[in-house]
Amino acid sequence: MLPMTHVAEQLGLTSDDLVPFGRDKAKLSSAVLTRPRSSDKPAKFILVSAITPTPAGEGKTTTTIGLADALKLAGHRAVAVLREPSLGPCFGVKGGGTGGGRSRLQPTDDINLHFTGDFHAITSAHNLLSAAIDNELHFGGQLGLDSRRIVWKRALDMNDRSLRQINVGLGGDTGGIPRETGFDITAASELMAMLCLADDAEDLRVRIDRTLIGFTHKGEPVLAGKLGVTGAMLALLRDALLPNLVQTEHGTPAIVHGGPFANIAHGCNSVIATRAGLQLADWVVTEAGFGFDLGAEKFFDIKCRGANVDPDAVVLVATIRALKMHGGIALDRINEPDPSGVLAGLPNLEKHLENVAHFNKRVVVAINRFGTDTAEEIAVVQEACAKRGVPVALCEHFAQGAEGAAELARHIVELTSQPAQPFTPLYELSQSIEDKVLAVARKMYGAEAVSFTKSAERDLREIKKLGYAELPICVAKTQNSLSDDPKLRGRPQGFTVTVRNLQISAGAGFIVVLTGEIMRMPGLPRVPQAVNINLVDGVIVGLK
Repeated sequence: MLPMTHVAEQLGLTSDDLVPFGRDKAKLSSAVLTRPRSSDKPAKFILVSAITPTPAGEGKTTTTIGLADALKLAGHRAVAVLREPSLGPCFGVKGGGTGGGRSRLQPTDDINLHFTGDFHAITSAHNLLSAAIDNELHFGGQLGLDSRRIVWKRALDMNDRSLRQINVGLGGDTGGIPRETGFDITAASELMAMLCLADDAEDLRVRIDRTLIGFTHKGEPVLAGKLGVTGAMLALLRDALLPNLVQTEHGTPAIVHGGPFANIAHGCNSVIATRAGLQLADWVVTEAGFGFDLGAEKFFDIKCRGANVDPDAVVLVATIRALKMHGGIALDRINEPDPSGVLAGLPNLEKHLENVAHFNKRVVVAINRFGTDTAEEIAVVQEACAKRGVPVALCEHFAQGAEGAAELARHIVELTSQPAQPFTPLYELSQSIEDKVLAVARKMYGAEAVSFTKSAERDLREIKKLGYAELPICVAKTQNSLSDDPKLRGRPQGFTVTVRNLQISAGAGFIVVLTGEIMRMPGLPRVPQAVNINLVDGVIVGLK
């Protein structure tokens, strides 16, 4: 690995601009974040998204890193801007979130585990507010909080299904007020979303103050600012607000900051980190979580709309194995050669290409090649993209590093040689929540209709009564299907999306629309990744 000062020099920074965390990690100082861009020419901004993934993912992070490395190899000042991994997936199904092969962030183990402590700080600040709520109840409840209608839970960065619903305050007179509550995983905490959407510390202060924590016995909203602990929460988050600087295996700078889930939250790295990248580099490559229908839709409709940023182009990652899965091939057979299965799965890719067009963006399809892919299978995708006039790049950055993404980099440079058109949001904020949900469901998912349960209809009435109806929406939906049914592969049609509940995230500034069985606290699989991880002679092994 390069010394951090050498990594920083690629972005025009000196050692004085860094807050070191050991020898191989650093935070960007607050002075860097307010410094004007040195060039009059704006940076090119590239979003990496994907088709509907297999459970293991299709390599968006790997492709983001590979593209940034390839742009650097071609002589450009490039930076990858990414989310921080959550411990839940690291020990659960997916494993780490730092890329793979020769397109990986370093130091991999540190980034996947404790890193610079940002997740811990968010967890602590979240739970400080939780403790203040129960303290308010214990000492008489001057705010009139109804203990049955407190919506702010606790947080923990670990998959633990046993904590979804719990009882607290069971220690008698000195143990607090008994009530039901639960835990969200830290990546699903509204505080994580707030930090990632905030402009700066003062904006985050405003967001925390306006956060809805519960209701009084009369049904009146109670906001977090009334508890008086916002300042203490900000003190805990002081360093967590600063973006982290690391590097790829090729020594390309990478800014890694924030980590909201994409199926329950908006799934993008922080606005602060994105703006830092756009300020310091000439090419900024970022990603949005899961498929385009989930992470990228929120990237545009929530992040870009609120932060006034707009990508120049989109990379849509596709894999042969995912297309075979969508073509009806069982997961245990997707590594077997089957061009007909790829052909049958193409409608999923085609739908995502249509989704990119909804936002008025140019696109390159990146085939993230696996060792089991055959030339015949790859040709099926190439021919389909050629018929649509969409450039396609065969990417082998996992095995070859920067050289393996050189074709993708050439396509991106060519595609962005002319100014990009502004993105077109899927809906206007002035539309009703029902119309916003219908717009996303029809345009992104291909749904025919949207149905609201009785519980969701009650939530809608309350949202309108409280004056939150003009917020953007954040649809919580399965990542395994374009629909809200994880079993429906390919390109489902004629289905109805069922909204079961809506939640007000006033601090983050959006309404969470819950569909399907989306959990804010995941559970571990029967055989979690944690069983493969060990410490051998001081070296962490098995963390992928």
